[in-house]
Amino acid sequence: MSDETKTLGGRLPLLDPAALTTTQRELYDRMDADMAPWAERMGFQAKTEDGRFIGPFNPILFSPEIGASFLALQGVEEKHTALSGRIRQIVILSVGSVWQAAYELYAHAAAGRTVGLSDDAIRDLAAGRPPAELNEQERIARRDWSIWWCSRAAITWCARC
Repeated sequence: MSDETKTLGGRLPLLDPAALTTTQRELYDRMDADMAPWAERMGFQAKTEDGRFIGPFNPILFSPEIGASFLALQGVEEKHTALSGRIRQIVILSVGSVWQAAYELYAHAAAGRTVGLSDDAIRDLAAGRPPAELNEQERIARRDWSIWWCSRAAITWCARC
């Protein structure tokens, strides 16, 4: 693993699949069967060439019991959300912008393209700007979620919102 790929886990070291506990390995296998193919279909990288998960997938493996529950919640939310795929990606990119979450912006820029967001719209959302192409519902979703997350981040004024 190169020095460059070591940083793909953020503050945490990337876990080597060969060194996982039994519980971690079970979750790894589930993620490898579900999340990695989804990421590939969306057009972003979820693992290094040697099989280490990157981005938010890596920390999930550090606490597999909590990680498995989080993935179950995420799956239910995705399956049963009232939001369209496009609005969901707008909200995710808006929240990623507020938190300046590089991997989230990278991954969901790719996912956003699959639901019809233009590269210009994705750049605007990642920069915290409202894209011109958004319809009224999409603008409301972007604005309301950005303001909500800004307030949760204990930011009294968020110029990005």
